Amino acid sequence: MISPSHIVALVMAAGYSRRFGDQDKRRASLADGRPLLAASVAQAQQAFAQLRVVIREEDDPALLGLTDDVPLIRIQQAHGGLGASLAEAMAELGRDPQLQSIEAVAILLGDMPCLQRDTLLALQHQATRDTIVRPCHGGRPGHPVIFGRTFWPELETLNGNTGAKTLIRRHASLYHEYAVQDAGTLVDIDAPADIARINHRMKR
Repeated sequence: MISPSHIVALVMAAGYSRRFGDQDKRRASLADGRPLLAASVAQAQQAFAQLRVVIREEDDPALLGLTDDVPLIRIQQAHGGLGASLAEAMAELGRDPQLQSIEAVAILLGDMPCLQRDTLLALQHQATRDTIVRPCHGGRPGHPVIFGRTFWPELETLNGNTGAKTLIRRHASLYHEYAVQDAGTLVDIDAPADIARINHRMKR
C-alpha cells in the first residue's frame, strides 16, 4: 500500500459532451446552485491531498465555477477523445516537478458529483504502485480508477475515445475491483435528464 498523500486526483473535464446538447455540461446547475464540474471537483478536494483538473486550452475556469486555487492542466487534444486527452494530461503529470513523489493517479470524471468522500478515501488505501484499483457497486465497475505509477507510461500512449479499457484488459492480473456501498461511483451525467434526476436525488 502507499500513502494517500502520494496519490494525485486527475479530474477529466475537457470533453465536448455532445449528448448534452448546446449547453456546456460542465456549467449545468445542480440543485444547490453549484455548476456540475465545480461540485465534482469539490468532492475530490475533500479526499485527495493532490489534485489537477484537466480542461481545454481555451476554457475560462471562472465560467466553469473553478476558483483560482484549483490547479489546472490545459490540453490541446480534447477533440481527439478521452484517450487522447488522458494521454496528454498524463504526460503533463509526469513532467510536473511538484508530483515527482506521487506513486498513483486516480482518474475521476468531471461529471460525477455524487461520489462519497469515504469511498474515495477507502480506494486510496487499496492503491499500490503496481496495481489498478476500481470501485465496484452491485456487481458493476465504476469510477474513479486508480493507476499505480508503473502504468503511467502506457497511459501516455492512449488515443481515441476508449479511455484506458485496453490497458486494463492487458493487465488483468494486476486489476482489482473493490466492493463499495456508494452508488455514486456509477452516477455520471450524459444528458439534461440526468441532471434532473441528480437534482431530485439531492433534494431528498
